[in-house]
Amino acid sequence: MATSSQWYLIKSEQDYELATARYEQIKRAVKGTEEHKEMLLLVHLISEYEKAQWDLPEVDPIELIKIRMEDFGYKSADLAKEYGDKGTVSKVLNYKQALSLTMIRKFSKLLRIPAEALIKEYELKSHPA
Repeated sequence: MATSSQWYLIKSEQDYELATARYEQIKRAVKGTEEHKEMLLLVHLISEYEKAQWDLPEVDPIELIKIRMEDFGYKSADLAKEYGDKGTVSKVLNYKQALSLTMIRKFSKLLRIPAEALIKEYELKSHPA
């Protein structure tokens, strides 16, 4: 699906929603095509908007998730509902299991945390021998 849309700096939540919706439509565009160029531009614009809007503290991904849960009034059950597995969410929030790619994607969207903030390395608590 070719488009002649012109993108500008994202200045509002409405612009952001339009840009992310369009990105979802073209995220698998073939390299070298106009849609691929548009997708690269959208990635940049979306990233810049997120950086400006989401002034997030420099903490490990799990602390960041906990902070955003508090910001939105969410409990671990809300994350489990989004992810689909309460036990795994509990292990992750207690540093016993690493975030999966699926969790990163879902929690990034739910908690409005850039995925790049959730992929940072952090230490898990080791099990007593």
